[in-house]
This record gives sequence, structure tokens and C-alpha cells, in this order.
Amino acid sequence: MFSDASAVPALSAVDRALVVLATLAQHGRPLTAVELLGKTGLSQSTLYRQLLSLKRWGFVLEMDGRYAPGPLSLQLALGYDVASHLAQQARQEMQMLAQQSQESVGLIVAVNGQAICIDMVESCQSLRCSFEKGRSVPLEKGASAKCLLAHMPAAALSATLAPDRQRPELLAELAGIRKVGFAVSDSEVDAGVWGVSVPLFGMGKQAVGALTLMAPSVRIQGKHPPLIQMAVVTAARISRSLST
Repeated sequence: MFSDASAVPALSAVDRALVVLATLAQHGRPLTAVELLGKTGLSQSTLYRQLLSLKRWGFVLEMDGRYAPGPLSLQLALGYDVASHLAQQARQEMQMLAQQSQESVGLIVAVNGQAICIDMVESCQSLRCSFEKGRSVPLEKGASAKCLLAHMPAAALSATLAPDRQRPELLAELAGIRKVGFAVSDSEVDAGVWGVSVPLFGMGKQAVGALTLMAPSVRIQGKHPPLIQMAVVTAARISRSLST
């Protein structure tokens, strides 16, 4: 995502620091300097300069030559939890849906070409699906990604999808998702995981995220319609609370 070295000279120092932080956040594991060089496209001197500053401020932690988000990043995450209107409005309904369906429920948003889970209520069953809070995947496959893409404004969709991805069959699939009001997928992101994703609308009927119910495919054979209905009804309630 950040590997275009030709774009690096145009970045400010702040942008370069944010590129490093975003790369660490998206990969969910400590990265070596060599990995960061390859993934950010920054020069070695620039990367080490940014890492030194980020370490000094507590945004990055170094352990055994590997770099990970630091304690100040955790403080930002905790602050986001408190401040996020979307997460606050959705949380109780997500818990009710997880209890009703006995499956896991995630709150997903689109940011910079990624589908990011900002909240998660896990199933109480021992065999369960979990799209961990904070996990991000490219906006390419799966119910969540397609639901978010389907409800983007045309200009944003065009900017998000590379020209080679704007295939007629995908655009037709997204149009179908908008028409029926939800997206369904099975094993597109994680093998053996079925999911249904429903858009959440805020003020002005603008999509602000997606509610995704996910379950092991083997457990829900023949149960798709009621699970879809549960998710659709729950999303409608959340959207009403967001628009008032």
C-alpha cells in the first residue's frame, strides 16, 4: 500500500511518520527495519529518523530489533473507543445480535483502502469466528469489503478501486448488493467462514460503516435466511440511532 517510492519525496515529515505508524498498525505483528523499508518505500535514513522520533514519543516500541506500536498508541486507541460515536451507538445492538444469533458480530469501516474492524462482540460458542478488533484487510473480498464498496459515493469508489479492478462483473455485484441491502460471502477472506454484512447509515443517509455477522460455515447450513434477517433488523436500528 505504501510501496510507491516515487511518491515518498512529496511526503512531509509528518506524513512519513504516519506512513510508518499505519504500516505497523495494519500488519498486527512486530516488523523488522528491513520489512518496514520494503513496505513503506522510505529510504533507510528517513525510516530510522522517523523510528527514533516515534520511539522517543512512545508511539513505537523496539524489541530485539523489531518494531511495534508503543504505549502511546494504546492510549490513542482507548481514546478512540470513548470518542467513537459509531462504536458507542452500535455496541448494545451488537451485543444483542450476538446473543440472539449465538455468533460473532463485527463493526467494520473503510479507511484508506482497508476494511478495519473497530469493534467486535464474539460468540460464546467454543467454535467461533473472530475478525479481531483492529484487524484490517484490503477492500477486495468478503461480505464486509463488498458491502462497504457498494455504498461508497461514486467518486470514492473510483478512487478506491484500481482501474484493473473496475470490472463489469464486480460493479454489477456491487449494484446487486445495494439493491438487496446486504452482502453475503463464504470463505472469501478466511476459509470456512460465512458472513453477512449490512450497511449502517448516518445523517443524510450516508453509509458510515457495516455491521457484519460471521459464523463457521459448517454450523449454519440451512440457517442463512434467519441470520440475514437478524443482521438487517439490527443494522436498521443502529442506523436510526445514528441519524437522530
